Amino acid sequence: MIISDKLKTKTQHLSESDIDLSLDLYAEIARLKKDMNAVLLAHYYQEGEIQDIADFVGDSLELARKASQTKADVIVFAGVHFMAETAKILNPGKPVLLPDLKAGCSLADSCPADQFKQFREAHPDHFAITYINCTAEVKALSDLICTSSSAEKLIAQVPPETPILFSPDRNLGAYLMKKTGRKMTLWNGSCQVHEIFSEKKIAQIKVTHPEAKLIAHPECEDHLLNIADFIGSTSALLKYVQNVSDKEFIVATEAGIIHQMEKACPGKTFIAAPPDNNCACNECPHMKLNTLEKLYLCMKNRSPEITMPEDIRLRALKPIRRMLDMS
Repeated sequence: MIISDKLKTKTQHLSESDIDLSLDLYAEIARLKKDMNAVLLAHYYQEGEIQDIADFVGDSLELARKASQTKADVIVFAGVHFMAETAKILNPGKPVLLPDLKAGCSLADSCPADQFKQFREAHPDHFAITYINCTAEVKALSDLICTSSSAEKLIAQVPPETPILFSPDRNLGAYLMKKTGRKMTLWNGSCQVHEIFSEKKIAQIKVTHPEAKLIAHPECEDHLLNIADFIGSTSALLKYVQNVSDKEFIVATEAGIIHQMEKACPGKTFIAAPPDNNCACNECPHMKLNTLEKLYLCMKNRSPEITMPEDIRLRALKPIRRMLDMS
């Protein structure tokens, strides 16, 4: 992600403490959204108060589609920077605002563009399928972008004789190899949230909640997926809890999705899968950097704004468009 010096300077003077405490932030954000003709996109892992005021809430694939279809003049993305970059790639003529520039992604960080370029060059005959949780520079080096909800379908469309590189999440890649029977060469990356769930602590929850179903995102480690009752993308997990008669669920993904689950299923119980230490590591620290106050400030000041070199944008656009067309 590349930010202009002017925007960097402007952002340094912004502070949540500068906000008038008498302001109704919900009303102010609604007013700014109308004045700017903006659309507010929020990922399921955002705080509940942000999800509740967003125009669209979804997973990476849904939000990429909404970004590609929007008629708004400004896109405000309550998510992490690779998501805002994707929106900018799809909408070069629209400002794309991100409440906090530090809202990154541990998985994207695990795949630097220069190292990924070497990885590709070492496998020149391979077709590179890359999970959307990566930087614009890595997308620009890829043949096809996927999401956790679309990956299986996309892999099935690659000719069987074509070798595949799958990056950057090794857990998702290993899961997809099991699901599809397709051998792939995997990049050794992972998400800090999905790797830290404790099988032992989940077993302890099962003692007091014996009927609870364990539902897990495929970015989780194999030992956890092996005991899960259902595995799916964030959207798939949300649909699952709505469509089954079970009343209790242990949720092994970022805890922000529980807000939508509780709204959709008020009579059911959702327990965030615990981490293997005493921190709140079942919450993404990057996603939670965005706050209602920062959202208001970024709309008021129209910054920080995502920018990138046009050659990178055009190269990254091709595999994203391919994903949207194929999925």
